[in-house]
Amino acid sequence: MLPSDEIVISALRLTTYIGVPEEERAASQVLEADITLRVARRFEAMQDDLSTTIDYAAVALRLRELAAARPRRLIETLAAEMAECALEEFGAAGVSIELRKHILPGTDHVAVRLTRGE
Repeated sequence: MLPSDEIVISALRLTTYIGVPEEERAASQVLEADITLRVARRFEAMQDDLSTTIDYAAVALRLRELAAARPRRLIETLAAEMAECALEEFGAAGVSIELRKHILPGTDHVAVRLTRGE
């Protein structure tokens, strides 16, 4: 098995306008995301240099901006856009995302999960 060094951002809160009915999209909602970023090189090869890794603070900021940028109907759409952003803008070798929405009565949340890249 190949080594897999990862950076994990847990329970990132994202404010967005999302939902199938127009009434649901009328008010902002806070979603939560767990993001696992697979880095291209092993941690020990980074030699304590930020430029050789993925800046998780920058990722969190960018994903918050992405979520707030426009309304969407499906959390599936937002999750896919977030994965594409992590791969293309931050050079992640791979990404896994779980995006949670607190909307369904009688549940803690509804979630979608995806994995992209290596």
